[in-house]
Amino acid sequence: MTEPYRPFGAAHVRRRARGVRRWVAAAVGGLALTAGLLATAPQASAAGLTQVTGFGSNPGSLSMYTYAPSDLPADAPLVVALHGCTQSASDYYAHSGWPKFADSYGFALVFPQTSSANNANSCFNWFQPGDSARGQGEALSIKQMVDKAVEQYGSDTGRVYITGLSAGAGMTANLLAAYPDVFAGGSIDSGLPASCATSTSAAYTCMYSPPDRTPAQWGDLVRSAAPAGTTSWPRVAIWQGTADTTVAPANAAELRDQWTNVWGTGQTPSRTESLSGGTTLSVYDDSAGTPAVEVYSVSGMAHGLAVDPGTGAEQCGTTGTYYLDTICSSYHTARFWGLDGAGGDNGNPGSLPAPTGLAVSGTTDTTASVKWNAVDGAASYTVYRDGSKVGTTASSPYTDTGLAIGTTYAYTVAAVDSAGAAGPASASVSATTTGYTPTCFTASNYQHTVAGRAHQSGGYTYANGSDQAMGLWNTLTTHTLKETAPGYYVIADAGCSA
Repeated sequence: MTEPYRPFGAAHVRRRARGVRRWVAAAVGGLALTAGLLATAPQASAAGLTQVTGFGSNPGSLSMYTYAPSDLPADAPLVVALHGCTQSASDYYAHSGWPKFADSYGFALVFPQTSSANNANSCFNWFQPGDSARGQGEALSIKQMVDKAVEQYGSDTGRVYITGLSAGAGMTANLLAAYPDVFAGGSIDSGLPASCATSTSAAYTCMYSPPDRTPAQWGDLVRSAAPAGTTSWPRVAIWQGTADTTVAPANAAELRDQWTNVWGTGQTPSRTESLSGGTTLSVYDDSAGTPAVEVYSVSGMAHGLAVDPGTGAEQCGTTGTYYLDTICSSYHTARFWGLDGAGGDNGNPGSLPAPTGLAVSGTTDTTASVKWNAVDGAASYTVYRDGSKVGTTASSPYTDTGLAIGTTYAYTVAAVDSAGAAGPASASVSATTTGYTPTCFTASNYQHTVAGRAHQSGGYTYANGSDQAMGLWNTLTTHTLKETAPGYYVIADAGCSA
């Protein structure tokens, strides 16, 4: 296998190296790094996207596309979004949901695009140091796109963020490590730890069975990629489906270890919440109590980007190959970065402390009521359901309406000061609406995972919700699972009374 390509500026060297990479990718065949790492799509031409040229020396030979709302103010944030293999800028623009929030929250988007000239299957070369290290190849091209967009839109250089899917997520992790002085936050969707692989063969190891390094070892890979003396790090969201067989779910744990170590928070979550789409959110706060790392585990989701088509405030995107109808990841990521203007998620909380004593005061089939202790000086309170703002009230209690029967929701509350800034959120409390009828399912462990009732890890199967061990992940082992609440299953082999 050839040495990883490092751009030296000679065009004939670049062409020769790319030819070798195309041969390597073709020889690998149908594995996920190539055709499996995401859907085929046309080249960028979607309405609303604008191609930008002349953005720098472009050593990675990438294309730059942008989108911005017509009324974009000066000093608005900037989000860079990286597609997966065999995808394009227009594909990611059309499916991911990011344009919706660019319009509603007011920020610009950059969609870098690679091609088959760089990689046989149009993957960003996240596994090639010559393309993913600071100041080199594709990584430098993307940095130059940021510089161009900042100049073009007058973007706030302190609020530049990056997100990516699959191969784009692998590149996102590397760019967060290489350019912590450029990116204030990132989102790694179905991706891999920074510097996990430095060759094609190592890429497959990372994808299917990532190295079980210590948090400090993972963190050292980030620190060694960053400029010497770096002390300020990006806030990182990690998205992973539990049924992903292309990028093993273990990668999410290694990513968590990596970035929590960088932040010095430890690997025990500050709190967990249950979100829609079978999603569990684990939050890791920094020393000031602000979320630094968030891990979103989507139960039963295969390889892809989590979207939730619809017109609701929390919905976004369109389904397609590797765009999976579960939850709108772009919405939750934007809120985590503070792009929605909320005070509690973007590192600029209000002056008031988090309310204490949050408790459920009552539920019906379609409502849930919560109460809490008053906070001195609070002008109002913001109530969040599953991490999303659902209402504002002058005082406790608050009743949330229009809920689904037999469904569990997580609530938090933040006190809002006289300036309108929300402080940190309270501890979470779960409320389950009434009226759910348990249901039983008997099937093999494999069939349970395919149906979204269980998930597998390391070749073993676990019931969704309860995480009860079900044995080997195969078609021979059979269990009866009882769904006691939506998305919550327990083993009921001894008899099911549903």
